[in-house]
Amino acid sequence: MRRSEILIEAVLWDFGGVFTTSPFEAFGRFEAERGLPTDFIRTVNSTNPHDNAWARFESSEIDVDEFDTAFRVEAEALGHSVAGKDVLALLSGQFRPRMARALVECKRHFKVGCITNNMKNAQAPASGSGMPLAAAGTERTAQVAEVMAQFDVIVESSVEGVRKPNPAIYRIACDRLGVTPDRAVFLDDLGINLKPARAMGMITIKVVTQDQALGELAQATGLTFPS
Repeated sequence: MRRSEILIEAVLWDFGGVFTTSPFEAFGRFEAERGLPTDFIRTVNSTNPHDNAWARFESSEIDVDEFDTAFRVEAEALGHSVAGKDVLALLSGQFRPRMARALVECKRHFKVGCITNNMKNAQAPASGSGMPLAAAGTERTAQVAEVMAQFDVIVESSVEGVRKPNPAIYRIACDRLGVTPDRAVFLDDLGINLKPARAMGMITIKVVTQDQALGELAQATGLTFPS
């Protein structure tokens, strides 16, 4: 859908898997090294997805030590022992400078916000598919801070006590930006997080690759994003 067909007022972004490469790549390497089934970590996270350890951690219902234990219990129930803290250590992806430049360009024309599932006080480089809580190294810390400073609104699951894909978190972001969902674009790397946003009227973009996502964002906004 092109900008000429609908008036866009805001662009909303996830963080992890959007401004950084997907943590699923690190999950795959970890699984191969440990002899685990392919996509085992994602299977744990998708089992009982609204009430499992991951969901409760991102909603600040449990702390990092409780998550460590709870995730291990859930993993063992599926046949393999994996500590939650080991998974948290895999969450930091490579930074995508071009996506950060696209955010700056969008901010020149639209309101911009971040909707992130994250974890309070997690001792790990990043949180879920969402915003990093502690970056590894000075350069990474500066990169993350520069991106986060661009947003007019940041909505965090660990603060709000509600997480994607609950429609409430999208309404919070739109309300704080003063826009209706049908005037917003939302980028996320997980289809499950895009489905409710799309049902609310947002233009949604699943970030598979940087080029693909920015191409779709250009089409939706009418902007140009050089390489």
